[in-house]
Amino acid sequence: MIALNILLGIVGPWQIAVVVILVLLLFGGKKIPELMRGLGSGIKEFKDATKEEEETGKTEQTKEN
Repeated sequence: MIALNILLGIVGPWQIAVVVILVLLLFGGKKIPELMRGLGSGIKEFKDATKEEEETGKTEQTKEN
């Protein structure tokens, strides 16, 4: 049953708990906030880059008309 859930991509509370425990064991409690901060800044940079691309595309489109 568990293997079927994993194969179908259904994530239950036990799978989440196992992942959280593994992350805590691998990185420790002090390193996790630093990792999350880096992840957040990476997502912010990605969003800024996509907005910049959209604005560039819109200005080029209006210049063509």
